[in-house]
Amino acid sequence: MKRITQRVLIFLLFTFLPTVLTFADPPNPPGAGGPGTAGGTPVGASIDDGITILLALGIGYAVYKLYELRKKARVDA
Repeated sequence: MKRITQRVLIFLLFTFLPTVLTFADPPNPPGAGGPGTAGGTPVGASIDDGITILLALGIGYAVYKLYELRKKARVDA
């Protein structure tokens, strides 16, 4: 039971902690620049590149696991 609890806690740690820590600050309202600036277009954080990389890595891992399973099935047969 202790081992299962540890695995669940580790899973939650690696799943939710990065999610909470990577939230970007909301952008400033239009025309409200920081100190010494004249305002302009607010700049937000883009998550598109991160999601693309995550999906590519996930697909690559799935293909690798399928390859390993088929290779093992060929050896066992």
